[in-house]
Amino acid sequence: MRVEHITVVVPAHDEEALLPKCLEGLRTAARAVSVPVTTVVVLDGCTDGSEAVVRREDVDVVVLGARNVGAARRAGFESVAPRPHEWFATTDADSRVPAHWLSSHLQHASRGAQLVAGTVAVTDWSGWPDHVRSRYGSAYRSGAAHGHVHGASLGFSADLYREVGGFAALPAHEDVDLVQRMIERGANVVWSIDSPVETSARVEARAPQGFATYLEGLQDR
Repeated sequence: MRVEHITVVVPAHDEEALLPKCLEGLRTAARAVSVPVTTVVVLDGCTDGSEAVVRREDVDVVVLGARNVGAARRAGFESVAPRPHEWFATTDADSRVPAHWLSSHLQHASRGAQLVAGTVAVTDWSGWPDHVRSRYGSAYRSGAAHGHVHGASLGFSADLYREVGGFAALPAHEDVDLVQRMIERGANVVWSIDSPVETSARVEARAPQGFATYLEGLQDR
């Protein structure tokens, strides 16, 4: 697939503290590719200073009151006009992509990938007891064909995205739902291990049944 433009959507709910790091990572990743990159931040029900953060950045902004991560991702992609040879990507406001994240997506797309599902990495476990980190590491598959689906590290053809109807307005697991529909459509999938995204292991959950909820389950198991 030839890619001539990339759009990255970042849903955010009260992410004033972590948004700057997220956007810094995306700026660095955008400088590493030769095609234009548009970043869209969807402020979903924010009551903190998230809006002030993004207004200082060179990003597009969508304001929403859904308090629904699936609806936020969907609104972000719906806010951009269709372009030919477009690649869509999405990450989370509490995550930081590596410098080669977008270039990795382009390499996979050039080899025929229509969907790139990447891994995540946690560097700060300070909010959790040691056994949570150990249990997480033991359970996490990080090799080829890992099968993980993380909204913090997804990329896909814009045409394929529209063919399957885009993100559903689900409060959780909207990423898994989208990927499942793309696979059912026969998408060429790459389970990428070459650009893990650093994500937050914070204790306070932003989305129901999200990463923090999963870690709570490991703590209580």
